[in-house]
Amino acid sequence: MRPTVGLCLLAALSVASTPLEATSQVSAQTHIAHVMSGFPGAPNGAALLAVAEADAAMAVEHARLAGSDRTDIGPMVRHARHVLHTLDASAIASGPGSGFGVGPAADAIAQHIELAAQAEGASEGVRQHAAHVATAARAVSARATAMREVANQIVRTSDYVAAFDLVRQLQRLAGQLVSGADSSGDGSIALAEGGLEHVRTHMGLMTSSAAR
Repeated sequence: MRPTVGLCLLAALSVASTPLEATSQVSAQTHIAHVMSGFPGAPNGAALLAVAEADAAMAVEHARLAGSDRTDIGPMVRHARHVLHTLDASAIASGPGSGFGVGPAADAIAQHIELAAQAEGASEGVRQHAAHVATAARAVSARATAMREVANQIVRTSDYVAAFDLVRQLQRLAGQLVSGADSSGDGSIALAEGGLEHVRTHMGLMTSSAAR
């Protein structure tokens, strides 16, 4: 069980409160690198997208384990707590996640990529794809928030029938962290409905554009 990495979370959250003037001289490539190569505030200095993907995979696994016995509330509650840690390490003292969480990582991705678009000398391609990345990242963050609400309901209930219904909701949402979901029912997954694979796709398009 990994302890919460409080300093990592503080570092990520500080991005939002940093005045634009203080970051205006930071290049677009620096912010892109924080998402794709490494971020000092992330666990072990890992890339923000890699952290989000690893924690999402852990969330999927523990959501699956929560449903291993539909008549035993013990594993449902235990693994729901583990899911909470993978979604936001500040929500629970310890767990199997990185110590950062899908939600904070997705928020930090959106923040850094918007700073990349605002940086002096940012290319048109960077500005264009930054909007796409930020939209998809915020969709991931919103889904992580919805999952936290469901997981907390599981933790609070003592009724295994109700808990198992909630576990199935949790599993469905967990499966959407990477792929996204067609919430509107229009036959396609828009960026505002997207997942981490949409973030990675548009980061790839952005880095290709920035390298030209």
